[in-house]
Amino acid sequence: MLDAVLTQRSVTAQKRITLHAVLSVGLIALAVILPQIVHLALGQPGGVQLLPMYLPVLIGGCLLGWKWALAVGVLSPVVSFAITSLTGNPMPALARLPFMAVELAVFAVVSGLFCQKIAQNGLWAFPAVICAQLAGRAVFLGSVAICQSFVPFTTEMIWSQIVAGWQGLLLQAILVPLLIIALRAVLVKRHE
Repeated sequence: MLDAVLTQRSVTAQKRITLHAVLSVGLIALAVILPQIVHLALGQPGGVQLLPMYLPVLIGGCLLGWKWALAVGVLSPVVSFAITSLTGNPMPALARLPFMAVELAVFAVVSGLFCQKIAQNGLWAFPAVICAQLAGRAVFLGSVAICQSFVPFTTEMIWSQIVAGWQGLLLQAILVPLLIIALRAVLVKRHE
């Protein structure tokens, strides 16, 4: 009897890990593809304004929790850089890569800390996304301020990019929670 219970728990845990891994890989792929689409359609300014790589990372935090989302946040810009470097047009640029990896890690961890609350009530996705955005952008600006003596950009340049990206942050602050609420509703209805 105890063996059957332990076996069932092991199978359930394996299914959950597999689901999280598949979702993580899908979100990383989306984080590579979305910026390419935005840059093709709207050019580099479109990427600065809409911040397309942030969207999958925030979704990952809300759905997967901070541990899995952390991997999505760190790996998204690294994988994007590795793939786009092959074409001769790396995104993000090498100098920006470590800062973006740290920023997206913060986005992922902060939104992921709300995961349990979001599982109980999807409305928690709104504060999760907003807190993640504020913390991530602050860490990005702060890390550039600390390192500006040896990087090719200044806090003023980064601040202007942060200001330019307010539309993308606003769009994501609405879109991500609505998507999470809709997914949660579908999943809850499916399990009834």
